[in-house]
Amino acid sequence: MRLDSHWMEVTATDRSASKIYDFRVKTLDGRHTTVGEFRGKVMLIVNLASQCGFTPQYEGLEALYRNYKDRGLVVLGFPCNQFGGQEPGDEKEIRQFCTDKYDITFPLFSKIDVNGKNADPLYSWLKSQAKGILGTESIKWNFTKFLVDANGDVVDRFGSNVTPKELVTIVEKMLD
Repeated sequence: MRLDSHWMEVTATDRSASKIYDFRVKTLDGRHTTVGEFRGKVMLIVNLASQCGFTPQYEGLEALYRNYKDRGLVVLGFPCNQFGGQEPGDEKEIRQFCTDKYDITFPLFSKIDVNGKNADPLYSWLKSQAKGILGTESIKWNFTKFLVDANGDVVDRFGSNVTPKELVTIVEKMLD
């Protein structure tokens, strides 16, 4: 219990973090860590949902991860239920779905909000670094992707309609 209360205090300071590595995250299995665990890697950060029309992108995200993880890419998946209630499950159900349906091996994190007053601080920061269409910050739907270079700088933001396969060329350039 003490760890959780300390964790909540520390998480509040994430709102003033200036580098991606400063943000605290909780893995799907409940382990507390920071994005700093992925320092020096190219990161593709995605808000996920298991009951969305874009859910088949899990397959492409996993293929991207498997093909490029040895060269320094990591996909970080954050389940979110803010868009049409399309991620209703708890952590155990999410893990089972991802494992059974798509054999996901990339890191998955606890369910979060990406918009609104309860938006996870990491996502508030990502949105401020790479705005969406017409300069808006709000995430419009599931499977929005943020690409972060090995120095921790946000390179670009991609909407749900951009498939993982369409990111291969840019990812390869970033890994060279």
